[in-house]
Amino acid sequence: MPDRLAPFQLALLNHKGGTGKTTLAFNLAAALAQRAPTLLVDLDAQGSALQWAAQQGGEKLPMRVSAALEAEAALGAAGEPPAFVVWDCPPSSDHPQVLALLSQLDWVLVPVLPSPIDLWASWHLVRLLQQARASRPGLQAAFVINQAEPDSALTAAMHDALREFELQVLPCVVRRRAIYRSAALGGQTVQMLGRRGAAAAAELDAVIEEILK
Repeated sequence: MPDRLAPFQLALLNHKGGTGKTTLAFNLAAALAQRAPTLLVDLDAQGSALQWAAQQGGEKLPMRVSAALEAEAALGAAGEPPAFVVWDCPPSSDHPQVLALLSQLDWVLVPVLPSPIDLWASWHLVRLLQQARASRPGLQAAFVINQAEPDSALTAAMHDALREFELQVLPCVVRRRAIYRSAALGGQTVQMLGRRGAAAAAELDAVIEEILK
């Protein structure tokens, strides 16, 4: 866990929809919550993370989930402050809240599907992150290949292709797993599903380890 007073802030960002941002944000926040108190902020107008949390039944989520307008109050609320804040961003890199957020982040994780279309759509976002890092040198950013197929040649090729973007590519990938849909339907995280979610939880822990090392 970072040794700091201010929370460690991570954003899931991609201006292309359908890359699995919310699924990753929700479950990565749960993984971080196993280390220290964590707040997940839903910046997306669709409110998918909030809807996911609203499905929750008896078992309490490991992290708090907040709307954007409530995030400041949640951060300053009485009790133990969050050590980690995860931002689920809208599918727009030009969104005013996203542009403002870049000035305070520690990490940006860019989920990308193992497809040429997702690869081609990444150029603009890489330029935006390079500009943000010019004014905030401590900002770290990386691609993570999401919904990868096991032992896929295309996934391996994506690792090589993404390296041309001058942005870090995490060596670990997140595989396509039905367990994520099952967790969402129940308002849960994969970590809450025990043995059924263990493989997915291990992949998410690997992502967290890469970010925090």
